[in-house]
Amino acid sequence: MGKLYFGDNLGILRDHVADESVDLVYLDPPFNSKAQYNILFRSPAGIGPNAQLEAFQDSWRWGESAESAYADVINAGGGAARILGALRSSMGENDLMAYLAMMSVRLIELHRALKPTGSMYLHCDPTASHYLKTLLDAIFGFQSFTNELIWKRTSSKSDHSQGAKRFPRVHDTILFFRKTPGSTFQPVFAPLADDYVYAKYPYVDADGRRYGLWDMTGPGGAAKGNPYYEVMGVSRFWRYSRDRMERMVAEGRVVQNRQGSVPREKRYLDASSGVAIGDVWTDIHPINSQARERLGYPTQKPLPLLERLILAASNEGDVVLDPFCGCGTTVHAAEKLARNWVGIDITHHAITVIEERIAEEFPALKVAVEGRPRDVDAAHDLARRDKYQFQWWANWLFGVQQYRERKKGADKGIDGEIFFLNGPRGVGRIITSVKGGETIGVQAVRDLRAVIEREKAEMGVLVSLGDPTGPMRVEAASAGFVQTAHGSFPRIQLAPVSELFSGIKPRLPMAAPLDQLRPKKMVTAKKGADTRQLQFVYSFQGGRPRGEAGEVVHLDPRQKVGRV
Repeated sequence: MGKLYFGDNLGILRDHVADESVDLVYLDPPFNSKAQYNILFRSPAGIGPNAQLEAFQDSWRWGESAESAYADVINAGGGAARILGALRSSMGENDLMAYLAMMSVRLIELHRALKPTGSMYLHCDPTASHYLKTLLDAIFGFQSFTNELIWKRTSSKSDHSQGAKRFPRVHDTILFFRKTPGSTFQPVFAPLADDYVYAKYPYVDADGRRYGLWDMTGPGGAAKGNPYYEVMGVSRFWRYSRDRMERMVAEGRVVQNRQGSVPREKRYLDASSGVAIGDVWTDIHPINSQARERLGYPTQKPLPLLERLILAASNEGDVVLDPFCGCGTTVHAAEKLARNWVGIDITHHAITVIEERIAEEFPALKVAVEGRPRDVDAAHDLARRDKYQFQWWANWLFGVQQYRERKKGADKGIDGEIFFLNGPRGVGRIITSVKGGETIGVQAVRDLRAVIEREKAEMGVLVSLGDPTGPMRVEAASAGFVQTAHGSFPRIQLAPVSELFSGIKPRLPMAAPLDQLRPKKMVTAKKGADTRQLQFVYSFQGGRPRGEAGEVVHLDPRQKVGRV
């Protein structure tokens, strides 16, 4: 069972996740620090690094949503209410306090959802880990705290060269809480180092099995509860009971090198589980630029990290929940390890990335997505809740190839783009503009027409929540037709959501896969006095290439010099 939910995790937890139905929770919530710590994803197709962060920005500004979350916690009473009230009294109303209120109400719901045998991992950094641990102590009970895991996520940095007055920050914190002492846990082991093997397992028996001899005496004697008895003529305090010792002797696992010497335990290397992993992890490296699993998300967590966490605190068939699932590493690991899983994310783009990731890694798995609009009424509801998520969802429904980042004033009237091969003219562009208002007018069509002309694009499509009016259709028709290598097409077309749901889509040239738009071109671009080489993905179109590194707003193709 694998299920994805698109929407705010608080409402989904309350409406869809039953009491004591989850075995393991892992969450890696974004945090709005000046360093932009832990922003969950960056889209290689144009959505900027703040997508997840901005989806929660209202919760990180003290206002109505923060007050609502705070009131929910206070009204519920208990230790979390007392801790959160004390923090507000001392800190006041600010961004950090809003974040803690938002997290508190969600942590309470996650605790409710955990089975008595369940556990939680909360991934954070030292910026907020001490506040979060205090809240978790109040929600779970301080006796439920199990570990503070330290993961070295990067190598040491030369921050001092940029004026930093501190030691480089190279680790993340993972807070591990178990709901009850009986919660599931099995230790995780790493392979033994070669030098340790040769030092501790120096012998080889007649069957070729490597082994070592180990002390069996009981340190601390009777004070530590160790039994005293005789073995092979030697009386000592021993680590093991008499019955167990007799079984070990019968099995040939007790060796006395000479008469009168203290017997020792014979341990075979091939029976060793390895060395138990401690609470400081330096052996799991961050995802490098060449890693196969890399999705372009700057804080994407490596798959081995989640595999280790899941193996330690769950069993096959258990339910693993990630309420901030981002690019889907948790659900990928859970599926790989034969766990059931539930993933929740507030951004539509994250949900589509996870769908693609799961489809690639597990082709036979069919993932259900709850919360994605399936009819016009649901689309209206999404637009009311979050117009930016509606914009990205509508672009996805329409089939755009490149999305524009949510940034006030930065999209220049462009919400998405589709590219097609246009014969000797190079690469053609189709610009989309998404309108999520209940009503729209003819000005939206005029604005799109102006954008097309400014951008020297071939066509434009207006994707709208509401149905177009008669004057809008007339205005679109007045833009005329454009001749392409694929034939003649209307320059401006209208695509209301109601028609898209019915399977009616604008008539457009066949989109070209982005990898067909390569090879990349190198140009020299000037930014003030700074001249640098920039690599662009897309071919030249009207003397204005667009690409990953930025947008050239003026270019002389003969000199290959532009202004960024």
